[in-house]
Amino acid sequence: MVLGFSKGPAQAGSLASTPHEAIAFKGGRLALGKILVHVGLLPPESDISLKQTVDRIIADKVGRFHFGSLIRCTVEQKIRGAWTGTGGGMLDKFVGSSFGAEVASRCAATFLGNLPQSTKIVLMLGMGAGGNYITAARKLFAGARPGKWATVNEVSYSDGGVTVVHVEHFKSQGALIPNWLSGDGHPRGKLGLAARAAVAEVLKA
Repeated sequence: MVLGFSKGPAQAGSLASTPHEAIAFKGGRLALGKILVHVGLLPPESDISLKQTVDRIIADKVGRFHFGSLIRCTVEQKIRGAWTGTGGGMLDKFVGSSFGAEVASRCAATFLGNLPQSTKIVLMLGMGAGGNYITAARKLFAGARPGKWATVNEVSYSDGGVTVVHVEHFKSQGALIPNWLSGDGHPRGKLGLAARAAVAEVLKA
């Protein structure tokens, strides 16, 4: 299962007239593909074929992957008087507020509380500032799926049935995605390696 944070404003506006497979992760599918390759969930391909692969697996209703959002609605924040669905602290600020925590808890309980036994990995797009989103998301999962949650490494945690792995957000700006993909080439690359290790541990089980 691959989860973004929320449905963007443009996505929500298109739902009435456009099929889901044409909306989800629009404008960031190549980056999403590179993230999936990096953690070992897709094989390496050229950029063109990788984007085509992501298009195909998003459209496949009975395939290996499920794509969705942690928050099943549109979330925006007001920056300098204007509402936007992006920006620094977007994830952390929403789940850190009492209203956001209530909405997020209900979404998690409804859609993540009783996952199929075949679901072994939940890939969460986003880590937050200083890992704040990882901490907040873990609380949501623990509330939705009571049990013994254990830390796998700095970007992942597991209840023994499902392992949640946080990766770089597919719409991260600037050098964030290249740095995350760099392996030992950048401090952020170590978080990418940690995500890969967590996924590999589940796949070999």
